[in-house]
Amino acid sequence: MRIFLGIDPGLAKTGYGVIKQDKERYRPIDYGVFSTKAGNTPGERLNKIYIGICDIIDAYKPDEAGIEKLYFAKNITSALPVAQARGVVLLALAQKNVPAFEYAPQEIKQAIVGAGRADKSQVQELVRLILGMQEIPKPDHAADALAAAICHGNSMSGLSARKKGYDK
Repeated sequence: MRIFLGIDPGLAKTGYGVIKQDKERYRPIDYGVFSTKAGNTPGERLNKIYIGICDIIDAYKPDEAGIEKLYFAKNITSALPVAQARGVVLLALAQKNVPAFEYAPQEIKQAIVGAGRADKSQVQELVRLILGMQEIPKPDHAADALAAAICHGNSMSGLSARKKGYDK
């Protein structure tokens, strides 16, 4: 059995999803969101995300993690807080010796739906089906994190995924 952690980073909301792989099946273990308050300082917000990710790692001992790459279309200002959140997540993973692998949003959609331009509802429905869940996982950031975990699990069947990882 292998355990994968998926992360959808953001400063306001960082989604996480923990899945286990038994042979060819994935099953959800835990998922959710670390929410931070806009009124708190950036340092306080990043610390909450860092502590939350460390707690998840300590609780479930994932073998590896898949994290969504930074994507921004027009506004670099909105990308900076996401980059900061990604940084503390990557730091937590490195300190806990969990190899991290990055995937572009299109790669995650391709791995789940088979189309890199799939919409959010398609991804969420297929995450539900793949994990054998009764309902679509909520909130959206948690569903995205579960998709990142599934994407990573699927990628591990090929050796090329190892080249994307950050080694200790």
